[in-house]
Order: sequence, then C-alpha cells, then structure tokens
Amino acid sequence: MKIAIISDIHGNLDALNSVLDDITKENCSKIFCLGDLVMAGSEPIETLNRIRQLINSQDFYIIQGNTDKMLSVFSFDTYNKLIEKNKVMASAYLADSKLLSNEDKEFLKNLPEELNLEFFGIKILLVHGSPRKNDENIYPNMPIKQIEEIINGTEANIIFCGHTHMPCGYQTNTEQTVVNAGSVGRPFSETPNACYAIMDINESDSTYNIKHKLIEYNVEQASKKIEQRNFEGAEKLAKMLIKATSRYPE
Repeated sequence: MKIAIISDIHGNLDALNSVLDDITKENCSKIFCLGDLVMAGSEPIETLNRIRQLINSQDFYIIQGNTDKMLSVFSFDTYNKLIEKNKVMASAYLADSKLLSNEDKEFLKNLPEELNLEFFGIKILLVHGSPRKNDENIYPNMPIKQIEEIINGTEANIIFCGHTHMPCGYQTNTEQTVVNAGSVGRPFSETPNACYAIMDINESDSTYNIKHKLIEYNVEQASKKIEQRNFEGAEKLAKMLIKATSRYPE
C-alpha cells in the first residue's frame, strides 16, 4: 500500500495539481495532508475548494497547520505581531482573510490539530510542526537528541510533519521515524520543484520505506498569479517561488 504525504500547499494550485497527478501515477491509495493550505499563495480559494473535493472523493486524511489556525479567526493582534516579524507575511495574512468566506474559515477552524492512525500494526502520527507545537521547527541536520526531545512521550512508529518547507528524515534511538514531507506550494529551495513524500508499506510483514519526490510544475505561471494579487509584498513572494534563498520574503 502506498500513501502520499503532502504539506504546506499555501494556495499554490498549480503545484498541488502537478503533485496530485504524480500521486495518481504512483498508485497511492491514501493521502495524508499536514496543513497550511492557503496563506501567501496564488489561488487560496481555488486551492481550498480542491482540498474539499479531495476529502469527498479520496481516502484523504487532513490536519490543521499553523496558518490555517491563524486564518480561521482573523485577529489584529496576530496581524500586528506578524508585522513585527515580516511585513509581507502580515500583508498576505490580511489579504487572504478578506478573501475567505465564513464557511472557509469554519472549515479551517474545525480541522484536527493532529491525527493518530494505524495501518498493518504501524502507528502513525500526523502533526504540522511537531508533536509539541504546530509551529515548532524540524529542520534537516538537527542533533538526534534534539529530535528525541521533541517527540518525547509519543508512541507512534512514524511521525510525519511539515511547517519548515524543508524535507528531511530521522531514525531515533527509540526506533521511531520522523519525516518532514517538505512543501508542495512554497519550497524553501533554490530549485523550484514541489516536494512530497511517499510511504510504501509491505502489507505481508508491515515493513515500509519512505522517499521524497520533487515534482516539476509551471512555476512561472504560479509566480505570475501571486504577483497579480497585488497585495504589499506579493512580488517578493512571487520571486520566492522561482528561487527561495530564505524561508520568508525579505
């Protein structure tokens, strides 16, 4: 059985559709989605509608990302805090909040913060940032002791996360596997490819392997769509799709 793990779509419908096409080619029977569906992207409403279609038509498991939670209830306190950290992301937050309907926000609000699943005896935990916090970072090349501290108290054999937009994986001394699926819609990379992960389970003995895949898509088209949204800093987000030399726009 193959399972696709996607995360951090951020309103990039072009990237999402290309990844979904590849998921079909890979014959994945289930999709795990780790959140951050719409903020700071080219087509937030269209992307959210596509996610709803997937929920209704696929074996689709979804949790809430930190920006999903932020957008579910607009707050000027959150907006002002974002301005202090990054004016472009604050502007994107305000722009998307104005676009989303009350129904959209209610949908984001009601997404679970995490999911515990089990297939063929393999316990799987889906989180956005980490088991401790939805915006905690799990990056590549972290000390294994730090990863073990972050997942301390969990019982899952595999923990899937996203949030940092940087794919990576760890095998701990507690025999747990931690995998960051990377980002579909806003990869933090100088190579503008969408990223997702595939878990392939051998049903006869419950062994598995996990790989990341980089998928080409029409990044120029997606970049142009963001720029045309015309909120403050949209052109910076558009350039980041072509080449991201930092996690957030500068």
